[in-house]
Amino acid sequence: MAAIASSLGSTTFNLLDIAAQRSPPAEALMNALLIYPKFPETFWSFKYALAFLGKRAAQPPLGLMTVAALLPKEWQKRLVDTNVERLRDRDLDWADVVLLSGMHIQHEDLAAVIERCRARGLKTVVGGPIASSVPPEELKADHVVIGEAEELIARLAQDLEQGTARPVYQASEKPDLSTSPIPDLSLIKMDRYSTMTVQYSRGCPFNCEFCDIIEIYGRKPRTKAVAQVLAELDQLRAAGWRDTVFIVDDNFIGNKLRAKELCAALAEWRRQSKINFGFITEASLNLADDPELMQLMKDAGFQSVFLGIETPDESGLIASNKLQNTRRSLLESVASIQSYGMQVMGGFILGFDTDHADIFDRMVEFIQKSGIPIAMVGLLQAMPGTQLFRRLWKEGRILDVGHGNNTSEHLNFLPRMDARRLVEGYRSVLKEIYSCEAYYERVKLYLSRTQPKPGEQQEKQSWVTGDNVRALFTSILRQGIFSRQRWSYWKFLLTAATRYRRSFGSAMTLAVMGYHFQVMTHRLLNTADSSFLMAPSGVVVADIGNEKDANFVK
Repeated sequence: MAAIASSLGSTTFNLLDIAAQRSPPAEALMNALLIYPKFPETFWSFKYALAFLGKRAAQPPLGLMTVAALLPKEWQKRLVDTNVERLRDRDLDWADVVLLSGMHIQHEDLAAVIERCRARGLKTVVGGPIASSVPPEELKADHVVIGEAEELIARLAQDLEQGTARPVYQASEKPDLSTSPIPDLSLIKMDRYSTMTVQYSRGCPFNCEFCDIIEIYGRKPRTKAVAQVLAELDQLRAAGWRDTVFIVDDNFIGNKLRAKELCAALAEWRRQSKINFGFITEASLNLADDPELMQLMKDAGFQSVFLGIETPDESGLIASNKLQNTRRSLLESVASIQSYGMQVMGGFILGFDTDHADIFDRMVEFIQKSGIPIAMVGLLQAMPGTQLFRRLWKEGRILDVGHGNNTSEHLNFLPRMDARRLVEGYRSVLKEIYSCEAYYERVKLYLSRTQPKPGEQQEKQSWVTGDNVRALFTSILRQGIFSRQRWSYWKFLLTAATRYRRSFGSAMTLAVMGYHFQVMTHRLLNTADSSFLMAPSGVVVADIGNEKDANFVK
């Protein structure tokens, strides 16, 4: 999701501005209700870990918060994130127009919300990544916004006021990020989220076959000015936020020079503000090639980074055009990043055409040796609009348009490997890597690599907060008393408290996150799911070959 801040001459944020935003205008032209659809339960939802903290979702809907800031100031606005609160009839009764945004994985709930609005005669507008991958007529909204919103919203709002809005609005070019406003933070309930979000850039310079990011946001990274990012952080600080901030770029280091400038500014901002926000982000594995950048990220407070590692099989990386991960030791690259105190979260994919019967054992072995606790292993999805989807379409191997959830067992294409064998192998990988013993071994390996070197000063972080104390006691109850794996838990807890006591907070956070993965894996392994079964003789079972669905392969 894209969400951006406007260029400001100063990085200060006036509390009076927040109060002004919350005060409804004397004469509002329209009541705009912004709705964020539900996510299904997946590894990515972190639902069972968030419950330990008393939180309902990981991050707020930053895209809708940005759209709200782009709408006319005279409009009254409400935002309902259905992941943290119910959509009430009185919210719909209040609204003149409903604006929705979401990703492909949210399609089912988005469709249900649109139907609910249509039944009440409410006009609906849909945007976000889903609008770039699903044909407008399939969304069943009155108006669809395709592309980034900065240059479209003013015209859309004017047309809505005049009753002349068109069915489809499509961005003609990718906007300069200096045109984006600070997201409207006043619309969300901050205490229901575990992290706040800031976006610094859009786009990625690489060309991975299965990726839809480069199709939507382009391969030329566009970045905000440093002052814009600092202004968003000032807003979070003024609103009382003191926890983790997720820099939600799809590749934070897409432009390494600009990333270094920002990291240096973040380190200085933290020093002057005396606010030790911990940052997490997404990047590419070539981060390991740049010690200067890793050190700058460490100094800026980056605590973890998500990397798309995909597969230990280099032939799969080459075939999928993930060339930035080739000609290197993947294990050494991961260890190098971890040595700078950053936890590596890894994305892994099974189902490439190059995968053979040994890929499952190789995947488990790599993950265990890497010391990556949070290993997101999923089945390959051919997402609409990607190079992969277009290739498989031409080969007659597309079954349906998919759902965006690569942690389910549903395959939307005909794999080279026998489908049943692929899904069984996928289950075996999850069963092994998320057994308590295997998971805790990875956590300990990670902790051993991030211990401060002799004489090195460690940044002081106050782990003892109300949320963390609650999480610790809940963890002891659920994992240490009422769990069949309690002896593994207590053994790990003792090791963390003695050998890794300076990283005890990180150890307990990972123990809690592991609980989520263990619950999700148990559910998957105990669910009889035949949705992956292929049609006989390779027949495409989904009716997507007609002319109106040509948008899927454009």
